[in-house]
Order: sequence, then C-alpha cells, then structure tokens
Amino acid sequence: MDRSDWAARIPAVRQLLDEGLELGQMTVLVGENGAGKSTLVEAIAAAFGLNAEGGTNHSMHQTQATESGLSSHLQLERGAGASKAGVFLRAETMHGHFAYLGSIGSHGKHNFQSHGESFIEFFTERSSVNGLWVFDEAESALSFNGCLMLLSHIADLLRAGSQVILSTHSPILASLPEAKIYEIGEWGIRESGYDDLDMVRNWRLFLDAPGRYLRHLT
Repeated sequence: MDRSDWAARIPAVRQLLDEGLELGQMTVLVGENGAGKSTLVEAIAAAFGLNAEGGTNHSMHQTQATESGLSSHLQLERGAGASKAGVFLRAETMHGHFAYLGSIGSHGKHNFQSHGESFIEFFTERSSVNGLWVFDEAESALSFNGCLMLLSHIADLLRAGSQVILSTHSPILASLPEAKIYEIGEWGIRESGYDDLDMVRNWRLFLDAPGRYLRHLT
C-alpha cells in the first residue's frame, strides 16, 4: 500500500501493514474517533469477502465507495476447515443495507422499527450463521439493554465456535473476559486489559461524579 495514502498515514494502519495483527476468537478494538478502528474492521471484513457496507457474504450492494483500499493489502490466515460464512454489522451504513434488503424482498420489519430494534432483529435473525462476525460501533443504535442483548448474542456466537471482531466505544460490549482487547491511538495498536482502558476509566469517573465534568461545560 502506498504509504502516502491517507489510510496508511494512520498509525494503527501503518502498524498493521508492518507487523500484522493477531486476532483472538473475540477481538475488541477501542479508541477515540479518527484513530482508525472502523478503517481496520472494514478492511478485515472486506478481505474476508464481506460487503464493506454490511450484511452477509451474499449482500453485495453498494451506495457509495468510501473504502480505504486497505483490504487488498491484507492476507487473512484461517485454520483448516474454517467457515467461509460471515456477517458484517456496521452502524453508519446499516440504514442503506436495510433499504437494500427491502428492495430485494427480504423478510423483516426493518422499515417499521426503530434503528435499535432493526439492529436487534438483524443479528438475531442471522444467529445461525457460524463463521466470522464483524461489528463496527453497533452500540450507536442500542440502548443499555440493547447492548446487553447484543453481548448475550456474542457470547452465544463464541460458544458455537464463531469468531468475533468488534470496534466499540462501549465498555459494555468490551467487557467479555475472553476478549483480546486492542487500544488504538496515536501510538498505533497496543494490547490492553479491560480495567486499564482509558474508555473504562473515564466512564467510571464520570458515572461516579458527573459534576466534576459538567462544571467545565458552563
């Protein structure tokens, strides 16, 4: 990949190109906006053969080409006999994916539900898919209880043998003890424990005493 390309200038992307990345059965990417989380998960999903705008292996619609091109420079290593099935759930493009499903007559009530309800129906209807599941900031459509429901779904996927890759700002979705967690930032990619994440520490501090943050807003 041309190292002058915008994506290659992101420290996390540059480190991925130079060193690769070891994925666990569940891999969680956390970090601030713009750190490169979505660029990484989008590229991994596309390299696996999933539509960059979300869906399963059979959903090849496209509304606007915005991908970085990183996927063509990745080589995924899979174990012998590993499933080729997969699902990509991407918050920012799922409205377009739901419209696509409606256009091809796919069953579902996506057009008559809230965004969060559509997300929940989407992943529960595909719960039998055993393979690679990729989630990009799915919490943006979900309430607290919705996040817990997704977490329960992920735990079921892991027990069934699926592999999960998740980018998130949610301490709920990052909390499964078996997760391999990478924190993404100006340093690139570093493995971290749950309790050591800036995201987790900041949420705990805020919920413990919101006033210490709110007084700086007025």
